[in-house]
Amino acid sequence: MACRRIEGMWNLRIFPLKQKCNMRKFLFGCLLLFISSCGQPDTDPEVLQWEEQASRVTIIRDDFGVPHVYGKTDADAVFGMLYAQCEDDFNRVEQNYIWAIGRLAEVEGEEALYSDLRARLFMTRQEAISAYENAPPWLRELCDAFADGINYYLHTHPEVNPRLLRRFEPWMPMYFSEGSIGGDIERISTRKLRAYYEEGVAFPEMEEIELSRKEAELEPQGSNGIAISGDLTTSGNALLLINPHTSFYFRGEMHVVSEEGLNAYGAVTWGQFFIYQGFNEKTGWMHTSTYTDVIDEFVETISTVDGQPMYQYGEELREVQSSEVTLSYVSGDSLLQRSFPIYRTHHGPITHQFDDRPVASAMMWDPVRALEQSFIRTKQASYDGFRQMMDIRTNSSNNTVYADADGTIAYFHGNFVPRRDPQFNYREPVDGSNPATDWQGLHTVDENILIKDPPNGWIQNCNSTPYTAALENSPKPEDYPNYMSMDRENFRGVHAIGLLKGSKGFTLDNLIELAYDPYLPAFEALIPGLVEAYDALQDKEGFPVQAFEYLREWDFRTSEGSVAMTLAHFYGTMYGRTGNRPEGLSDMQLMQYLGSQSPFEERLSVFSAVIEQLEADFGNWEIPWGEVNRYQRPTGEIQQPFDDNRPSMPIGLASGRWGALAAYGARYHNNTKRIYGTRGNSFVAVVEFGDRVRAKSLLAGGQSGDPNSAHFDDQAEMYAKATFKEVPFYEEEVRARAEETYRPGER
Repeated sequence: MACRRIEGMWNLRIFPLKQKCNMRKFLFGCLLLFISSCGQPDTDPEVLQWEEQASRVTIIRDDFGVPHVYGKTDADAVFGMLYAQCEDDFNRVEQNYIWAIGRLAEVEGEEALYSDLRARLFMTRQEAISAYENAPPWLRELCDAFADGINYYLHTHPEVNPRLLRRFEPWMPMYFSEGSIGGDIERISTRKLRAYYEEGVAFPEMEEIELSRKEAELEPQGSNGIAISGDLTTSGNALLLINPHTSFYFRGEMHVVSEEGLNAYGAVTWGQFFIYQGFNEKTGWMHTSTYTDVIDEFVETISTVDGQPMYQYGEELREVQSSEVTLSYVSGDSLLQRSFPIYRTHHGPITHQFDDRPVASAMMWDPVRALEQSFIRTKQASYDGFRQMMDIRTNSSNNTVYADADGTIAYFHGNFVPRRDPQFNYREPVDGSNPATDWQGLHTVDENILIKDPPNGWIQNCNSTPYTAALENSPKPEDYPNYMSMDRENFRGVHAIGLLKGSKGFTLDNLIELAYDPYLPAFEALIPGLVEAYDALQDKEGFPVQAFEYLREWDFRTSEGSVAMTLAHFYGTMYGRTGNRPEGLSDMQLMQYLGSQSPFEERLSVFSAVIEQLEADFGNWEIPWGEVNRYQRPTGEIQQPFDDNRPSMPIGLASGRWGALAAYGARYHNNTKRIYGTRGNSFVAVVEFGDRVRAKSLLAGGQSGDPNSAHFDDQAEMYAKATFKEVPFYEEEVRARAEETYRPGER
């Protein structure tokens, strides 16, 4: 460890050590191990145990390739669940765990080191093993089944060549416990982490501003959830819209059943052993990303006493916990290593610095209980059981929209909410030396923002404020601490409210229509201001008159054939990136400002640049939206190599930035002129509860990640046209739609 004194305090600075090893020797050793394991005779006890468990599992693939996994016990079902996931997309199963356990740099190089360090700061391998070993027996059985299911797949498929992980361990889910890969840990900046660990690395203010503007261009992360009471449906049964907005192919569709009461259908993030967003026969749950404050930063005051770093806490000095982690990273044909000291206070690991002082980051990190909650959620049969499950309080990154067969609808805003002293501003780093800034336990579920059976008959959350979730029946902000919700209103929330308010007679089909309504409220805020600026011009020479007529006559609805949509999208994107604006505006406030308060000349200047860009890229500005906005899935790779010269499909959907409920956005462009969707609507389902559950679903592309599979893109046309498939849920329905029935190891 090296320490540097700064103004009477100690700034922990780490100068990592480098150590080389031979990549060829490493890979050769791995190859020998792999060949040895594959060559094991069938009398190997582990293989026999796998085969015995496989004999208790049946996988039925329906006509869309969706796996319906039946096991005798929950553990058997999990075994089959992971086997089936590996059949569909082992690449993504492996990638999620390479990332989660902090070994990404071993396949992607030095740039990924700080992603790996971040993972290890919050949990070392030894801590993960200890967490697994001390978990309840039933949970250990599920973790064992998780590892066994994947390992049996690798054993029976020697042609599969993992990038790194040739054996999975039952402690690995401890890193991947909350449901959405990354969860809260992704909020810890790897840029700040690197700046802390590496001498001379800094990020100037202007660079930070530019980065924030680029991030603002990306498709908003989040989801839509809508629950509708039976009072507003034709059947008298409650309805639920499950509409996550994620990277495409980020989650598969699955059905998992056991004789121990498990019967859950929905979306599973590759590598999970529980249905993340979905339903069972009696209850349904939809998670949306929350902006509840669940992570805090504590500025620590550190000095040394007898060579030992100590941190101030009230009147006492406490010892800074220290250890070391060695990370590997690939460089050319060599595998190099770099060692990092790890420092912790009772607040959490030191992750970065603030005003040249070390900062400890606190977040929910209780992987055992988080895994318990994630699985228990899927087996609840009523609101009472679901509400009791929420008392575990580890679902820190999500809100939950709920509906059930009894007709109950509910909304839980967040779940893990630390109790804090409101005199401190936790939006900024707080003084860790002051005990008064410490978390004081957690708020109970009843203290959190909770809505149950509102008189208006519906609940919506589109990553928007909970204070409009049930219109006039919504909670009131003055009843809660300000850290309970920092969510702002957005255009998707406004859109959903406009469609739900005063509506009734809902069915599965018109709930789908609502979820795909083409209106884009952001452009109703932005575009009239552009037309107004044009109309105010005395000299209109040089401006394309017809372009403004398209915009003047537009109803702010997207479609494949709309030229106005093309113009509006590029204008909104360019103006959001380059326009002058007051700081601190939300996305919604920014569009309102640019539409009504920005200078006329700036609006017209940006639009002129848009026209020039379209003419340069396409030879003409008069381009229908579907010619520009496309769907393409050329390979099963995680990063798709989009190509304007390869076949693609027109898409009439639009970005969630504009208020589209059915979001379709590009994460990156791969140097193409056309826009290719990469995130937004991925798995979507509508569910009706009653004596029997009924559901319809849709998946971007298809269930399989293999381009040679019939189910690689068999839902692509359906996706483009919002044509949903009926979900076979009951066994007789599943068998009637069966395309293939087998046991793990037989396929």
